[in-house]
Amino acid sequence: MSRHEGALPAGFDEPVFAEPWQAEAFALTVALHDKGLFSWSEWAEALSAEVKQPGAASDGHDYYKHWLAALEKLLSRKGVAGKGQVDELAAAWERAARATPHGKPILLENDPGAGR
Repeated sequence: MSRHEGALPAGFDEPVFAEPWQAEAFALTVALHDKGLFSWSEWAEALSAEVKQPGAASDGHDYYKHWLAALEKLLSRKGVAGKGQVDELAAAWERAARATPHGKPILLENDPGAGR
């Protein structure tokens, strides 16, 4: 057995996702596909349209922002959640995060604005 057998190629020691939300967006997309909400070709079309938008970074540093925008638009097109619903839920999570003591799990029921 050579010492390089089973070793990862160069660059694989870097994290795949720069931030946790990117991994979450990726996992959510895979889970929604697995549930049959959309096909991979629908996903590829939606993501491709976002990445091709004017102003996209040539170095790809904004790739997951496009990923998230594609997912939001696909969910809206499928009638699962409109942009307003997504924005409201995101705001609720942000309020819950600010209201949660450090070290405690962030729960949506911690949103001080819930029930308004």
